[in-house]
Amino acid sequence: MVHDLSDSNSEMPIPDEIEGLRMTRQRREVYRVLMTNRDHPTANDVFLRVKDSLPNISLATVYNCLEVLVQHGIVRQVNFDRNPSRFCPNLEEHGHFHDESTGAIHDVTFKPGVNLADLLDLPPGTVISDVEITLRGELPSSTPSH
Repeated sequence: MVHDLSDSNSEMPIPDEIEGLRMTRQRREVYRVLMTNRDHPTANDVFLRVKDSLPNISLATVYNCLEVLVQHGIVRQVNFDRNPSRFCPNLEEHGHFHDESTGAIHDVTFKPGVNLADLLDLPPGTVISDVEITLRGELPSSTPSH
């Protein structure tokens, strides 16, 4: 199922520390931007949004904040071919659908009970430590956002 998570958790309080990482004012604002509008923004998108509340922040600081958030497992970095990296705050197991007609990135969830390893021909004893699924195509214009 394709999910549009825009504006979910927009009023979520951000703790002073997440996953052992002290949330500086800059990190807090970058994280707030990611959580407020979950549209998988690029670093430049995040920078432009953060500038509204922190006008003196630099693009380098935004990149550093995003890198630290990714390193601490607080957000995921998502790459699509040769396009700029996108950032996703959804840490649940999911994939991404890249709508090539609009450029939008949507979270897609796995149907309940589906074990991905059962769908793949892997050698016995293989342990999957991480999965990144990216689907590309076009959503029908009548597809409701979830």
